[in-house]
Amino acid sequence: MKLIERRVGLLFASFCLLFALILLRAAWIQGVQGDSLSASAQSQQTQEIVVPGTRGAILDRDGTELAVSQDAVSVYATPYQVKDPARVATKLSPILDVPRDELLEAMSDRQSGFAYLARKVDLDAAAELDELGLAGIGTLPDSKRIYPQGDLAAQLIGGVGIDNDGLVGLEATEEDLLKGDDGERAITTDALGDELERDTIDPESVGEDLKLTIDAPIQAKTEEVLAGIQEKYSPKGATAIVMNPQTGEILAMASTPTFDPAEIDRATPEELRNMATGFVYEPGSTFKAFTVAGALEDDVVTPNTEFTLPPFIQVADRKIGESHPRGTIVATTADILAQSSNVGAVMIGLALNKAGGDERFDYWIHRFGFGKPTGLGFTGEEMGLMTDPEDYSGSTMGNLPIGQGLSVTPIQMAQAYAAIANGGILRTPRLLLSRGGEHVDPAEGTRVISEDNALELRKMLEGVLGAGGTASEVNVPGYELAGKTGTAEKVIDGEYSTTKYVASFVGFAPAINPKLLGVVVVDEPEGDYYGGSVAAPGFEEIAQFALPTMGIAPE
Repeated sequence: MKLIERRVGLLFASFCLLFALILLRAAWIQGVQGDSLSASAQSQQTQEIVVPGTRGAILDRDGTELAVSQDAVSVYATPYQVKDPARVATKLSPILDVPRDELLEAMSDRQSGFAYLARKVDLDAAAELDELGLAGIGTLPDSKRIYPQGDLAAQLIGGVGIDNDGLVGLEATEEDLLKGDDGERAITTDALGDELERDTIDPESVGEDLKLTIDAPIQAKTEEVLAGIQEKYSPKGATAIVMNPQTGEILAMASTPTFDPAEIDRATPEELRNMATGFVYEPGSTFKAFTVAGALEDDVVTPNTEFTLPPFIQVADRKIGESHPRGTIVATTADILAQSSNVGAVMIGLALNKAGGDERFDYWIHRFGFGKPTGLGFTGEEMGLMTDPEDYSGSTMGNLPIGQGLSVTPIQMAQAYAAIANGGILRTPRLLLSRGGEHVDPAEGTRVISEDNALELRKMLEGVLGAGGTASEVNVPGYELAGKTGTAEKVIDGEYSTTKYVASFVGFAPAINPKLLGVVVVDEPEGDYYGGSVAAPGFEEIAQFALPTMGIAPE
């Protein structure tokens, strides 16, 4: 009996000791470790997640959607709640279109409370995922940028990154307007990973819409024309701008090679570049119109002023000839422009500086907007390069009047020629009709030449497409056209190349009262390199489509 009582006493004492230890442990956990354990449990079961804002839409002038945001989800895991990561990864891989090993890697940290498995997942795939009911797997609202017209105007519109931030193009330039504010949500789950509560800490918002001056059908035709040039001449690149010269509104702006904005991570730097604003080149003969414009405005010449043009002209150490051999001829100012005479343009440029001083030619080229950005408001716009008169050498004025020794961009050429086309007013090109529903007023223009001289220039530029002109084969039935060809040798390692050229054409229609202006520039075409045969036919195709599309009746 005593033995039994002793055993009961020992058992009771052991029980009391264990109970005392449990109380001490509980007191230690509660009093000393309570805060840290509570925070740990909270971090495992409640996560604060950023919910991206929804970007505003980019629309063409008629409301056609060029870039919009579509509802999607981000799929996440709470790794410590995923019971069998390998099995879960196998099931998720085909639904999310993510390699199984990547999913497994994302769930490898078994102490983690959150890990993204996939972003921008379509709602159909999200519904399929929900049907599986996998523990530790959840979704968050997200949005996916889509481009309903495919790669239309890709360099102009640009693209966004994984977090919906604009990377290039208007997506980047207008980031502050387009991007909605990110929100934040707290998600609480139980020990099995089932969602218990979802609280909005800060709501996400939707960005504002952007309406462009771009006309989607004209943009598509312009890109089709560039694709044809690319196929026929295999250039390094080509670009085209279509504009209403009366308003400065850009109807199309395209470059090739191009890319898919929905897969911007696969695009090369060459594909991302908007050549219309970022390609810097020596314009060659298309620049002669501004040499003549300055001389007309300063009363140095008239359209009928006659010049005796020798086969060559010597300017300091430079001997300048024509693109094709000829003898001495007599030609008017209008003939010089129509036939693109280098000798004649240099003589007019020299006469301009002789009459007005050594800086007069420089005055006129800056007057037409060269040497500075146009003010278009597009990220990465180049400004070209003008030689300062203080740095002129003896032969500089043998180069500048024929578009050599200086560099421009296609958008600068469009802006400057628009001033000739619209009666002498230099206007900032326009890409935006409205921002966030508010109309964008055009900038006030500046008169650079008289209305009469602008008309005289348009008449002279008609001759370029007439008999004997450098683009005589370009024709749009029912419309009188005007324009100027350019064939410029590229500078390679400080020397003018004899094999690499930039072919270009600037034209407008109808010639006397233009409503359409186009610039086509082709970098290093192969097989042929003349502006009249490589670039001018591209303008012809665009004009044939765009004139009736714009409702401009034949004359």
